[in-house]
Amino acid sequence: MASSITHRLSGGLIGSSGETASEEEAAKYRLLVTAGPAYDQKTHQIVRVNTNRVTTIENEFLTAKISVRVKDYRGLPASSPSSSPYFEDPIHKHDLYSVAFSFVPKRDLPSVDTVWGNDFDHPIRDRIPPGFNTAFRIVKEFIDPGLSCDAYADEPWLYGPSLSCWFGLRIGDVYEPGQDFPAPDENNVLTEGADGSGQEKREALGLPANNEKRRKHFLSQTHREAFVFEKGRCYQGDFYNPYIDFGNFLLKLPGFSLKVIKYVEGKTHCLRYVFKNRATNEVYFNVNFFLVWGEQLERALAEDKEQEGVQGGDLASVLLPPGQTTNRSLQNSGVAVKPQAQRTTSHPSPGLDDVE
Repeated sequence: MASSITHRLSGGLIGSSGETASEEEAAKYRLLVTAGPAYDQKTHQIVRVNTNRVTTIENEFLTAKISVRVKDYRGLPASSPSSSPYFEDPIHKHDLYSVAFSFVPKRDLPSVDTVWGNDFDHPIRDRIPPGFNTAFRIVKEFIDPGLSCDAYADEPWLYGPSLSCWFGLRIGDVYEPGQDFPAPDENNVLTEGADGSGQEKREALGLPANNEKRRKHFLSQTHREAFVFEKGRCYQGDFYNPYIDFGNFLLKLPGFSLKVIKYVEGKTHCLRYVFKNRATNEVYFNVNFFLVWGEQLERALAEDKEQEGVQGGDLASVLLPPGQTTNRSLQNSGVAVKPQAQRTTSHPSPGLDDVE
């Protein structure tokens, strides 16, 4: 991580006493990552982890390109590399995963109410492990002071202001509608800064050049009110950390680690990340990390083998109820699909609970 504090914290985790998942436990699950323009899983596509094949999504608010890296990746598609050159960069030698993205808004999007984080459409209070409140205090004090959380609500959430959550932020040039724009690059780490006319924007807003100072800058609501994601302008972001070890099913925090598989045993589960407007509940894009288990895993493995080497497959459909398919599958079959309508109430989608 960029800050000296984070380096000390992540370095201190190496000797933690947390128990990792056994090979037998790990073999029961595979990680599967999807991304879409809404919570509705039918709108999602598979993310090709640790590759340069970005996932492009679009809705009424923006067009986005998404790339996910996971260290020691054991998941689907089976052809995905187990790691990425990203983790060989000195900046990221302690990090365990990254959600990188670029997007171009179709309209001006005020940043003041935009958030990044995790949420769920069902209670998880009965599944919260002991020590959660202590863990959250550690996270808020040492990692991200902008975070807020209500884990005991009927629809739990953990959010922070997007501009203070993202560890990397780059402001780019303006692009015409339909014009191609930069995508996250597997071989080049995103650095804080700007491209083209984006440099003038950063200077006009008085944004610090250092990413940690920029994150602190946007803890201020006044500063967030002054920032608008401008229609047509490209923004690039990267969210990464050394705290979720998807390869070993561990949550690692300063001083201890938690064996996640102990709390998810025997079901398919999902952790979803979302970029949204909290005031209106308008979703800009959503990335889901599934731990696929049981019958769904058998279907996913069979589907993955069948699709090997085939472009435009629909592996994501195994996460839907029987008889349903993704919009991407319908498009591949020649059926016209209307753009996903956004809802102002929470849309049912898999969360950290069962995906039957």
